[in-house]
Amino acid sequence: MLTAGDLSDLTPSFDDETTPLARAAEHSVLARMGARQRVAAPRPGATRVVVVANQKGGVGKTTSTVNIAAALAQLGQRVLVVDLDPQGNASTALGADHRRGVASTYDALVDGTSLDKVASPATEVENLWVVPATIDLAGAEIELVSVVARESRLSKALATHPLIGTAEQAGEDRFDYVFIDCPPSLGLLTLNALVAGAEVMIPIQAEYYALEGLGQLLETIDMVKAHLNPRLEVSTILITMYDARTRLAAGVAEEVREHFADQVLNTTIPRSVRVSEAPSYGQTVMTYDPASPGALSYLEAAREVALRAVGVAS
Repeated sequence: MLTAGDLSDLTPSFDDETTPLARAAEHSVLARMGARQRVAAPRPGATRVVVVANQKGGVGKTTSTVNIAAALAQLGQRVLVVDLDPQGNASTALGADHRRGVASTYDALVDGTSLDKVASPATEVENLWVVPATIDLAGAEIELVSVVARESRLSKALATHPLIGTAEQAGEDRFDYVFIDCPPSLGLLTLNALVAGAEVMIPIQAEYYALEGLGQLLETIDMVKAHLNPRLEVSTILITMYDARTRLAAGVAEEVREHFADQVLNTTIPRSVRVSEAPSYGQTVMTYDPASPGALSYLEAAREVALRAVGVAS
């Protein structure tokens, strides 16, 4: 076995002469190669429409949406992200153009434009598409006030998409998952998402305040289920920004698991600077730093979601 001294004699210098751009390109290639080598998750028999909602801001809602979507795509799933937040943060993370005037969810909701005409592929991840949100969406709630069945606009848009449905209806090219990223409120945009979806994923920050608004969200979900969408269920609770060093985080996680039991994913998402940095490069953490604790946690959470979809214990 060669020792460090032997290597020193054989090779005078290990100086890295590559440029930052070359290192970034190499990192991107390695990330893509690693994604292709991952064992594919089983595909569900029909498209799962998952609403990611929490009216409290700063709980990791959009971050969880884009990273779980990207992780599922890396696990062989075909995924569509519908950005329903006028801030367009999910669009930014997925590298989608969302300047004012770009075809977006606003056109689908207000003008009835088909979703397949406003969706575009994510820049860094294969098998992942995004319907971007522009600032125009901020006025959609006012414009929809006088529209008949205004709470069902998104539901109709999804129902007419040719790649959303069962294997028999949409074929092998169907989307396996549609994730709807909601704004941090319980207004008409979120209501549209809840009417359109069959499942709700709730990211909960591992802090006390995160639990305070949960009751209101669950009441809204129950009302929508009773009056507008009987299929709707809270299928997934994801604990985010978890700091294992604090008793508070452990206490919040224990309380959430006690109340929601099987709905809570076993995987928790740790606080991670890399997760926060990724959107500034137009990426999710799954490609920005695929070996980071945040990326590995989201990958494991996505695998749990996929296995639960086909009834396999994670």
